[in-house]
Amino acid sequence: MPLKIYSTLSRKKEIFKPIKKNQVNLFVCGPTVYDYAHLGHAKTYTQFDIIVKYLRYSGHKVFYLQNITDIDDKIINKANQEKTDWREIVKKYEKEYYEDMKSFGINSVDKYAKATNYIQEIISQVKRLMQKGVAYKISDGYYFDLTKFKEYGKLAKRKILGKGDAVSRIDDNPEKRNSGDFCLWKFKKENEPFWESELGEGRPGWHIEDTAITEKYFGSQYDIHGGGLDLIFPHHEAEIAQMESLSGKKPLVKYWLHTGFLKINKEKMSKSLGNFSTIKEILKKYSPETIRYFFISTHYRKPIDFSKENLENAKLSYERLKNICEEIKDDNKINEESLEEFEKAMDDDFNTPKALQVLWKLVRGEKAKGKYQTIKKIDEVFCLNLLEKEKIKIPKEIQKIVEEREQARKNKDWKKADELREALKKKGYLLDDTEQGAKVRLIKEKE
Repeated sequence: MPLKIYSTLSRKKEIFKPIKKNQVNLFVCGPTVYDYAHLGHAKTYTQFDIIVKYLRYSGHKVFYLQNITDIDDKIINKANQEKTDWREIVKKYEKEYYEDMKSFGINSVDKYAKATNYIQEIISQVKRLMQKGVAYKISDGYYFDLTKFKEYGKLAKRKILGKGDAVSRIDDNPEKRNSGDFCLWKFKKENEPFWESELGEGRPGWHIEDTAITEKYFGSQYDIHGGGLDLIFPHHEAEIAQMESLSGKKPLVKYWLHTGFLKINKEKMSKSLGNFSTIKEILKKYSPETIRYFFISTHYRKPIDFSKENLENAKLSYERLKNICEEIKDDNKINEESLEEFEKAMDDDFNTPKALQVLWKLVRGEKAKGKYQTIKKIDEVFCLNLLEKEKIKIPKEIQKIVEEREQARKNKDWKKADELREALKKKGYLLDDTEQGAKVRLIKEKE
């Protein structure tokens, strides 16, 4: 079956046909580097990592581009709070972001593009928008005139800001022609960074960064644009207005992909609610593979509740799956039926929960052949390290208890078996009963 992708623009699944055969140009909105990356970032970037890896698995040549917003009001405010240079803030949190992505096995991005490296491209776009008569100048900068782009709102199916939208982070100037007009170039303010230009001393607005970067690498049109649901309006809407006004070509993007919201205990993650967690904090408690498994268990378009209960369930499921996989021997065969089922699931708008079911069905199949090589192929996409064996040295004392418990189980002395399991736990070891027998592993601090 051909790959079908749900596009936010059409609100339906469409057969995926790249603009150029087998070449996929894909852009995902990256972070604003003023603080540590949080769980929302982990969800979005893990899910797009899986999408990109499956596209490559399917034979597509993918150029995955992600921007880094390294000039913004939030960065400037953070620098002022910490009484340091804004560039030091950027340097610190950009480095932390890359480390967080690496810890999750997110290695599919081809190019990280920092906004400040594309100032000339940004200036060029603003000048051209002025020449086309769709932008205007007022006291604090250059703005896009929404009345000049009649299709504004076609992605979100609305033109008014909503409660869940990511704010556009622009100054609200009463001189604006329309309340929704957004800033393209902000004039310099005292004690703020700025660049000299024909536009006047200033810095870029938020939305113009992305179109300047994508035009540089992809031209006026490309295949896939991704990001969180909260970016649809006004950010992605503004990108469309800018680039389609500049080029006269439609659509800017063939397929718009948006990841569902991350919730913490059924509430939207928010610093004000006190339920905000960074990637570094969560990795103190759970492995990156557990978190990836957790995300894979839910479709990328669906919301996900990041509760302790759900995480513990994911942890148990992942460890159970890994324990089984570690004992599977390589027969140098491929289970074509399972691989076909996996690909069928992923071809249906990257349906990872269904693909995960296929994986479980395979590993549990008593008579199934080609398990090892098929798991290896699937894990090229999932990156769960399912076949990587964890080597631990078992002390003789512990091994003796394990053997006693095995004997108790053979004698059907379940009470004694349970007591011995608890004795092992108190000594820092967990016991997993597999088809191949009991397996011992260390209890980690996070457990």
